[in-house]
Amino acid sequence: MELFLLNFADVDSFMLIYPLLLQGLQLTLLLSIVSLPLALLSGLSVAVLYSFAGARTRRLMVMIIDLLRAFPVLVLLVLIYYSLPFFGLTLESFAAVVVALVINNTGYFSEIFRAGLESIPKGQHEAIAALGFHRFRGMIYIILPQAVRKVVAPLASNSLELVKTTSIASLVALPELLRSARVAQEQTYNPTPLTAAAVIFFIMLWPFSHWVSRLERKAIIGRG
Repeated sequence: MELFLLNFADVDSFMLIYPLLLQGLQLTLLLSIVSLPLALLSGLSVAVLYSFAGARTRRLMVMIIDLLRAFPVLVLLVLIYYSLPFFGLTLESFAAVVVALVINNTGYFSEIFRAGLESIPKGQHEAIAALGFHRFRGMIYIILPQAVRKVVAPLASNSLELVKTTSIASLVALPELLRSARVAQEQTYNPTPLTAAAVIFFIMLWPFSHWVSRLERKAIIGRG
């Protein structure tokens, strides 16, 4: 046990590198805070546009959404960061990671919002038209709030996955929490920084994960 603690929970090693871990944590949180609202807004916009589009446009949008969902986010980040400069567009590491996360998660969020919108009975759309509401106003003020309530659980679950995916930033040498832990490990010759990073991730994400689980259970009970 003493040998385990010396290698994976060494207090002296932790005290040397905790400022580096805190910097990595700040960057992880910043990536999440910037990427998540943009991905949600982008996914919602696509879902609303889909509801107003014609049949041909819908088929094209479904193809694009499926492509976004199927494309590995790591490969997407590599293409954005390393390939775009050949076309005259160079993004900083932070911007490249945000763009990759937003593009990838737009596909998932748009499908979630679309499912919520399509779950609203058609009679409500007919009632909105009968009352003289503009279709777009009816969507924003009547249909959309109901749809969002129906898909809170999957939205929260996918948001949690987005936060976890911020670790891809290490691919472009951006010092988020995981990369900071690896750098700290190289400095201390001890895996304690990785253990500390795992504990930080757990403390940060477990309450959110627990909340998501409660939402999913309530959704299952509600359907039952």
